[in-house]
Amino acid sequence: MSKLSSAVVGLAVLLAVPIVRSQPASSSDLPEGPLQAKATTACTECHEARIIVQQRLSKGAWTREVDKMIKWGALVEPQDRDPLIDYLSTSFGVDKPEYVADRTASANPKKTKR
Repeated sequence: MSKLSSAVVGLAVLLAVPIVRSQPASSSDLPEGPLQAKATTACTECHEARIIVQQRLSKGAWTREVDKMIKWGALVEPQDRDPLIDYLSTSFGVDKPEYVADRTASANPKKTKR
């Protein structure tokens, strides 16, 4: 293969990478509630909702987590901080069942049927 052909193939692969990325989180990824939209906006600006839904933290731990994320740039209005912490600790508290990841073929491409 010529150098030009290799470069074109390489460029095509690099351009395709963003298309293969997972879909952005939507409001439906988080439990319904008055803070669902705000949590989606504030939290999934930087990471997938899956990072949130797999957590099982106490209210104190959620408080530290939210404060850390605000310090790192999460857009949370001061009046929304405490309600957001309540929403997260109620939805993803230590008393909730353990998170079980969806194990589909698309989520784990290396998994093969036996």
